[in-house]
Amino acid sequence: MHVCDLIEEHSPFISLEFFPPKEKEAWSGFFEVVEKVKALNPLFASVTYGAGGGTQDNTLEIASRIKKDHGIEPVTHLTSVGASSEKLDGFLKSLREADIQNVLALRGDAPQGVKDFDFATQEFQHATDVIEFIRTRYPEICVGGAAYPEPHPESPSIQSDLEMVRLKVEKGARFLVTQLFFDNRMYFDYIERLKELGADVPVIPGVLPIMSLRSAKFILGLCGAAIPGKFLSALEKAHVEGGDEAVYELGIAYATKQAQELIDGGAPGVHLYTLNRAEAVLEIGKNLKI
Repeated sequence: MHVCDLIEEHSPFISLEFFPPKEKEAWSGFFEVVEKVKALNPLFASVTYGAGGGTQDNTLEIASRIKKDHGIEPVTHLTSVGASSEKLDGFLKSLREADIQNVLALRGDAPQGVKDFDFATQEFQHATDVIEFIRTRYPEICVGGAAYPEPHPESPSIQSDLEMVRLKVEKGARFLVTQLFFDNRMYFDYIERLKELGADVPVIPGVLPIMSLRSAKFILGLCGAAIPGKFLSALEKAHVEGGDEAVYELGIAYATKQAQELIDGGAPGVHLYTLNRAEAVLEIGKNLKI
């Protein structure tokens, strides 16, 4: 099924993101999590794709099993880093054979351990190149792209970032999923700016439940998102007074409130970053009024 059509037919909704465990020994526990969160009736689940070799070999098998064994429509991530036309073509043919019809096209991060990596040397330098490749050769695939309510760390300006996302839509992205953020005003302002540029496609906001102060700082350091000062202070106070358990409770409450306000404000749905754990997203999802 095409996620592009499902979004239009079933808003508002919950969608989820998983990453493939690197070791197959962890797959049994991973699929137990998938089965648990199935209770939320997610519209789809995205499966990440390791940069430069990482876990990309597992993406297809994980996505296939999520669809076949657990009845959740998968969206496979596909990055341009380290990609060639032949490699992308092979992956997309495999998707077709597995009856997977949805892709989230990304540039991806530079591969770890590669000194002086230069995106300009890549055959596919931008996510827009991947989107165009898919739409030209595999028009039956529903393609989505990434969006950044807070500017991408490498963008020279907010406007250039918006223009790049507009180009993704122009090249064929039918929906967008945002990087995580914590201030809903950024999302709604971002949507209006995109519409003014003519990029009027569903933009699904990404929500990350904070489960510990340490993990929050690590994740935010990777993606560049900012925690509002009052929320960060509250998390730090909770950690001092009640440790990780208190931080978890505060994080879940904040994520639930954030997700509900996004839905009430007109977002097509919310995309919950699971971190391959069930408890937090189950608690959030079951408390949402959708």
